Amino acid sequence: MGSVATLACLAVLVTYLGPDADPPEPELVLPAGAPTPAGYPTGAAGVGVSPEAGIAAPGLQPRERTPPPSEPPTPTVTPAASSSPAAPTLSVSRSDVPAEVDLTALGTRDWVHWGLNRPETVVRKGGGTGEIRDEGGRGARDRYDTNPELFGWRDGTPVPAVSATGTGVFVCGAGNGFALSVAGDGEPRTVHLFAGIWMAQGRLDVRLSTGGSTRTLRLEDPHTTHTAQFVIKFRVPRGEKLLIRWTVEGTFRNSCGNVNLQAAAVR
Repeated sequence: MGSVATLACLAVLVTYLGPDADPPEPELVLPAGAPTPAGYPTGAAGVGVSPEAGIAAPGLQPRERTPPPSEPPTPTVTPAASSSPAAPTLSVSRSDVPAEVDLTALGTRDWVHWGLNRPETVVRKGGGTGEIRDEGGRGARDRYDTNPELFGWRDGTPVPAVSATGTGVFVCGAGNGFALSVAGDGEPRTVHLFAGIWMAQGRLDVRLSTGGSTRTLRLEDPHTTHTAQFVIKFRVPRGEKLLIRWTVEGTFRNSCGNVNLQAAAVR
C-alpha cells in the first residue's frame, strides 16, 4: 500500500513539471573584486555577463554616439595684386639754404657736388645709387669758390671727405645753363637741388619723362648772388626719370649774369 502511494506521488510530480520544462541555468560566479553588472544589487553573482565573450550581454552594451559633423575648412582669401603701378607725381618748392649742408646725411641714396677743384670736377656719393645724372647743358662751365653756404661730406668718391667748401660751377649768358636728370623706380623720391644766380634771373623747369605739365620756379637778383634750395618730390615707374633744367632767363649785367650749381642730393 505504501509503494502504491509513492508511485502516485511521482506521477503527479512528473505531470506538474512537464516534459518541456527548461533546466535551470548554471550560476556564473565573477572573479573577486569584479564590478557588478548594471541593474543588479552589489554583491550579486555574475548574472547578465556572457562567459564566452567576456562583455556585457545584449541590452547592456554602451550607447553608440553619432560623431559630430566635421567643420569645413575656412577658405583663405588672397588679396588681389594691384595690376597697375602708382600714378606719377611731381611737386616743387623753394627754401633757404642752411649755412652748412651735410651731403652725407641728406643724400641717403645719392648725392653729387660740382666744381671742387676744377670746373670739370665731380664728386659723388661712394656706393650711391647713381640716380643723379649730369646731362650737360648749354654754355661753357667755369668754377667759383665764393658761394655763401658751405658743403661737406664723409662718403665721397673720388674725394672721400671734405669738411666745408664754398665751391661750385656757373654758366654765363641768357639761354645757357645746366641739365640734370634723376632716375625713378616707382617709389616716392625727394631731390634737394642747391643752385643760385648772380646778377641774373634764373628759371627752373622740372618735368617727368612720362609727360604732364612742367613746373617752373624763378629766382632773381639784379645786384649780387642769391642761392636757393629747390625741393622736388616725384615718383615715376622704373625706366622713367625726373628732368631738370636750370637756365639763365635774363641778365642784369651784360658781361656775365649767370646761374650757378653747387650740389644735388636724393633720398
